[in-house]
Amino acid sequence: MLNSPKLLDQVRNLIRLKHYSIRTEGTYVSWIKRYIYFHNKRHPKDMGENEIRQFLTDLAVNRKVAASTQNQAFNALLFLYREVLKQEFNNLGDVVRAKTTRKLPVVYTQSEIRIIINQLEGRNWLMGQTMYGAGLRVMECVRLRVKDIDFGYRQIVVRDGKGRKDRITLLPDIMVDNLKRHLEKVKSIHDFDLKAGFGTVYMPYALERKYKHADRSWSWQWVFPASKRSIDPRSKIERRHHINESVIQKAVKKATRSAGITKTGNCHALRHSFATHLLESGYDIRTIQELLGHKDVSTTMIYTHVLNRGGRGVKSPGDMLWS
Repeated sequence: MLNSPKLLDQVRNLIRLKHYSIRTEGTYVSWIKRYIYFHNKRHPKDMGENEIRQFLTDLAVNRKVAASTQNQAFNALLFLYREVLKQEFNNLGDVVRAKTTRKLPVVYTQSEIRIIINQLEGRNWLMGQTMYGAGLRVMECVRLRVKDIDFGYRQIVVRDGKGRKDRITLLPDIMVDNLKRHLEKVKSIHDFDLKAGFGTVYMPYALERKYKHADRSWSWQWVFPASKRSIDPRSKIERRHHINESVIQKAVKKATRSAGITKTGNCHALRHSFATHLLESGYDIRTIQELLGHKDVSTTMIYTHVLNRGGRGVKSPGDMLWS
């Protein structure tokens, strides 16, 4: 009789069966480990609502984690008990919740954006232009594939974005010529990999089995590939993955510092600036919602704070005194 997989292997297998991302897999496994160690390595099947409550409350009270972090831990435990152990728990209403804070997004002015992007070069310039000019999240940017770029219609198709949704957004004209030259270089790298006996790329939802040899095709390759091939942690196949997001994150932070900008922004601030500048230009909120891929328009509405010109549009008495 074969031994059943260990608990964490069961978690990994089910996550992969449900086609969750490898990041979600790592995050969930990490939280489940922390939960087990918090309770002195007791098996989760021997624990329940009280232990979950203690763990989540400790995160909020002693660890002082953000609300989003506590929710992440809760979702991991919910997956463990509901999907893996087939147990339900309904009495967690008295868990001490981490305090939720409402933060306004960091937005750069158009002149600040120009300075920041001008500090970037080559591939990083293209990625900065993509996040700002098309409103992409950093992971949406690094996961772009060649087939997602439509030069004819001047648009980018974002596949499997946040909420596992597809959407269409803009392809800025300023990028077109540079992006075409960049893809020529990427194509030469892909051709080199093919000649060396490699050249396959990760494809979601087992599509490589459905479409034979599609994983070697040019259209499925990453727009921003890594400089070196690496071993896929799931399939153990040596292939060229997309660039790590930390590369562009570090480049944008360095560019912001070099530009002398004191706002504590990051790559996501480029996306915030995209939405805010469209609002300033008079585009309607529903159009911007679709371009950003927001499920609810209330999420997009946060960008209207800029249109109020600070202080909800109130004119300072200091200005009125000297006008």
